[in-house]
Amino acid sequence: MSTELFVQYLFAGITYGSIYAIVAIGFNIIYNTTGIINFAQGEFVMLGGMIAISLLSFLPLPAAIALAVLLTMIIGALIEIIFIRWLKNPSVLRMIIITIGISILTREAAVHIWGENIRALPYFVGNEITTIGIMGARISPQVLWVVGVCGVMVAVLHLFFRTTSVGREMRACAANRLATILCGINPRNMVTFSFVLSAGMGALAGCVMSPITYSQYDMGTGLAIKGFTVAILGGLGNSGGAVAAGLLLGIIEAFSVSVVPLAFQDAIAITILLLILFVRPHGIFGSGEAARLKAF
Repeated sequence: MSTELFVQYLFAGITYGSIYAIVAIGFNIIYNTTGIINFAQGEFVMLGGMIAISLLSFLPLPAAIALAVLLTMIIGALIEIIFIRWLKNPSVLRMIIITIGISILTREAAVHIWGENIRALPYFVGNEITTIGIMGARISPQVLWVVGVCGVMVAVLHLFFRTTSVGREMRACAANRLATILCGINPRNMVTFSFVLSAGMGALAGCVMSPITYSQYDMGTGLAIKGFTVAILGGLGNSGGAVAAGLLLGIIEAFSVSVVPLAFQDAIAITILLLILFVRPHGIFGSGEAARLKAF
């Protein structure tokens, strides 16, 4: 394999891996606060891209993206308030079924609103033929936008949980909900905010990836599967592990194109997920806490 082709595959893997990592971190945010595995996480990515594309007809691109993220965050809050908040001590299996149902409802609503057509936001810089040279390989500037924005989101999220009062309250809620109640913290508000935060991150990722991967009503399902795979691989609840695992899965997928047909690419994530659940259910970087998912 030539150096140029190696770099091309590497950047492709990093690009897709960054997106998988953001979806996985969305899983982790909600899981850490509530113990819920939100299989509708991929739909937040879809909604961000599709809403931004619709808004672009009468708003400039930055404003369309900002408003799309805001609207998706509101949708995330409504999902928690309508479908989750009223439940008392639901089982893990029940919550999995509910979030899968939410995913299906969201997808059906999307196909009625936008149809089955594939859409895309314009490139942030240049167009589809604009490239920059890196070690002989030709890379789209949008790739750097995806990697850069996802990297900034991860860094800001880390600072948010470490330095802000709301972030510390969310961490406390994850560690001991009874203790947070005794300290005057409303855990229900923290749960709602976790949905808002994960929805916003997913929507922004959906916007920056849209020019490269395009947007369609059913794109969320595949992203949810791969994001969940990355979350398990990195250790459920471990956002740092999710970043490493996301990049690993993305790079494996990118280089696998030279070995297996593109049609089998999605099977790689499923295979990795099954292997992890059988061999190391708490993930490479995780603790045994995630192992209880094996029972389901």
